[in-house]
Amino acid sequence: MSSSSANFIGEIPHHYDQGLGPNIFVDYADRLTGLCGGLETGRVLELAAGTGIVSRKLRDALNPSVSLTVTDLNPPMLEIAKAKFSGSENVEFAQANAMELPFEDNSFDLIVCQFGVMFFPDKTASYREVARVLKPGGRYVFNVWSDMSENPFSETAHKAAMTFFPENPPGFYKVPFHYGDPDIVHADLAAAGWGTVTHETTRLNKAIADLEKFATALVYGNPLIDEIRARGGVDPDAVVAEMLSALRSRFEASDMVMPLSATQFECRNKG
Repeated sequence: MSSSSANFIGEIPHHYDQGLGPNIFVDYADRLTGLCGGLETGRVLELAAGTGIVSRKLRDALNPSVSLTVTDLNPPMLEIAKAKFSGSENVEFAQANAMELPFEDNSFDLIVCQFGVMFFPDKTASYREVARVLKPGGRYVFNVWSDMSENPFSETAHKAAMTFFPENPPGFYKVPFHYGDPDIVHADLAAAGWGTVTHETTRLNKAIADLEKFATALVYGNPLIDEIRARGGVDPDAVVAEMLSALRSRFEASDMVMPLSATQFECRNKG
């Protein structure tokens, strides 16, 4: 897996937040945040926070006395996240690699990660790091996308980009959707020493909000745009036009409602 698949920089964060957020992230953010209640004091850490879609919901849901530390590998994503908070809120921001967390042992009561684990090159190492910085009895709550076949917008996006590069198709969309088998996730968690793990798969039917903005973000809102530019010879706006046409063809029969599927995991640290 290329490390460039996790490089959400440049113009990507804006399109990610405005075009992908309302369509594929916000509903699962609500569900993930719903697993994070009941903490009256302590510290919460968010990994791979992106543009703060979950962060904002977490801060609103948590007791004001609970501190929230928001991290991401890419500072440009965090800059958008920061703009969603006032200076008086109990939240800090830090760049962090999920496989080498810059925090002391037993530092946090709860750790949260939305759709980030799939991008970690060494997932087992990331699970060990979470266990290290989490207090005994603390919880790790995260989610992953199900397979591309259960999230047909991703298949549509992948095939639309492939039409321009049949000999060397961009591979970005295979990355977020390669880790959808809960048994594999459970095995990796077990290898990292986790013992108490539960999961639930949530399937939604989501009406596409602003089809044009969604199509644009499927090209410009992730590292696919970098793959297109690196290959050269194709105007990215032409890929957006193809993406828009493909989305219309795929979902017009359902009034632009698309299926989504993801699995939430809740893990208890035995310490």
